[in-house]
Amino acid sequence: MSAEAHNEHAAKTLSDHHHDDHHGDDHDHGSFKTYMIGFLLSVVLTAIPFWLVMTETLAPQTTGLIITAFAVVQIVVHMVFFLHMNHKSEGGWNMLALIFTIVIVVIAVAGSVWVMYHLNVNMMPTHEMQSMG
Repeated sequence: MSAEAHNEHAAKTLSDHHHDDHHGDDHDHGSFKTYMIGFLLSVVLTAIPFWLVMTETLAPQTTGLIITAFAVVQIVVHMVFFLHMNHKSEGGWNMLALIFTIVIVVIAVAGSVWVMYHLNVNMMPTHEMQSMG
């Protein structure tokens, strides 16, 4: 191999290494189009619940449920369009870690709500406490 061919090969290898500096993962890291789609979806998913609260068009319980649903959808939008998480990224480990995290969060939140509800139901009412003293 001549010195010139060797230098071209070294430059190509160096430039390939520079562009592929993501530790072997070959999935797409997003484009301007995907980032704009994610941004626009995020704006819409924020604006609609904001509008529902400001105009008070629905009952408070319904509005709360809709806001929660939009928040969950927005989390998914952020993970897909900004964090590039899918079943192919990191050999599927990202998705497995996400599922595990969701399970732990659901258990923690459901347990907390259950404890708070039962504490509220089983506490002595304040008017009975005042008459005892």
